[in-house]
Amino acid sequence: MADFSRGGERDLAVNFAVTGHDAIGAMTTRWKEPMSHAAHADRHLHREAVGLTYTRLLHRWNLPHAQANLWFVGAAGSVRGQGWQGAQTFWSPAVMADYETTRLYLGAGFEPKRSDGLVRHDSAWLRAGFSFYEVDYEQVQPWLIVESKRVRYGSVTRNELTPLLRFIHRGLFVEVGRNRDGAQLNLMWSY
Repeated sequence: MADFSRGGERDLAVNFAVTGHDAIGAMTTRWKEPMSHAAHADRHLHREAVGLTYTRLLHRWNLPHAQANLWFVGAAGSVRGQGWQGAQTFWSPAVMADYETTRLYLGAGFEPKRSDGLVRHDSAWLRAGFSFYEVDYEQVQPWLIVESKRVRYGSVTRNELTPLLRFIHRGLFVEVGRNRDGAQLNLMWSY
């Protein structure tokens, strides 16, 4: 899975499902964190983290014409950044939920990132969208998704509203979108 945006984070993760509810993997992420001093509001500090991940399907609801899921995604590793000497321990316990039919999608999540050197760094998002039409498994299914995201770095917040086109074909999942910070690309491949 990969997530790239010009103004935001760059994430790359590889996961292996060990059971129907559990997956382990590795991740790397990079982001720019705004300086919280008013005199430097236009300057950013660069951060890079690498680590291991654990994903757990906490609960799945199989409904007559829909499915809903509650997920835990934890990450732990090391983070480096400007203004620090060496690497520091990094952890991130995220929670996500989604509801979907063959034509409707709703999702939400909260991801805190923590380290001794990081100021409070939290991301929360809501997603909603629809598929243009139903398809068979062998066909490409296009979706229109709108994501509202709020990222908090200490006392500084950034709000993003991103329209995305999503394409699903068998195990391939591609999203492309654009907001005021630039283009966004999300890729996921399940095999």
